[in-house]
Amino acid sequence: MMGLYRPGHSWLHRLAPGWKFAALLLLATALSLTPSLYGQLAWLGATLALYLSVGLGWRPAWSALLSLSPFFVLIILIQWLTVNWQAGVWLSLLMYVAVLQAGLLTLTTRVAAMLSLFERLLRPLAPLGVDVWKVSLVLALTIRSIPLVSREIVIARDACKARGIAHPGLLIITPVLVGLIRESEAIGDAIAARGLESDPAHQDPTTESRTIGSASQ
Repeated sequence: MMGLYRPGHSWLHRLAPGWKFAALLLLATALSLTPSLYGQLAWLGATLALYLSVGLGWRPAWSALLSLSPFFVLIILIQWLTVNWQAGVWLSLLMYVAVLQAGLLTLTTRVAAMLSLFERLLRPLAPLGVDVWKVSLVLALTIRSIPLVSREIVIARDACKARGIAHPGLLIITPVLVGLIRESEAIGDAIAARGLESDPAHQDPTTESRTIGSASQ
């Protein structure tokens, strides 16, 4: 499943989060500026080679392809009807490679390290009234939530198969969206239960002690 951190000792695991995030931005920009199908295929090959070089193997890429295939079919169909099928394949490859590249970041970087990175990047905006902690938390959770889509697609597909629908196709879109909404609510409840609406480093010690005391009762 894409996005879940996997411990390792590869060169990418050891690379500082800031360099990885900057590389992701550059790769995503170069990817979007590649106009040809052959260029997108070249990016796909290079990205898969990176997965092998850091010891992640083919499984995350294959899992992402299976999970996103219903959306790719929809994209290709719409583009075929409005433009041409090549445009649909190009856009699908673009999205797939972008997901794989984001997966390289989340699979080799802990969430705490990403949160710390975002806090450092956003700190100059603090004097302007920006809540650096909240924005950093949202960014980290956004990247960390990449695997939720894959998981909800798998759950919806298995549920359809259990009901005798071997090839659900686009029928899984609604249950996937409902599942993602429920997951987001659960994440919000977990953040509130742990008192993470604000930076723990700046919390009032007396408030924190009362929170801990009420939780233990």
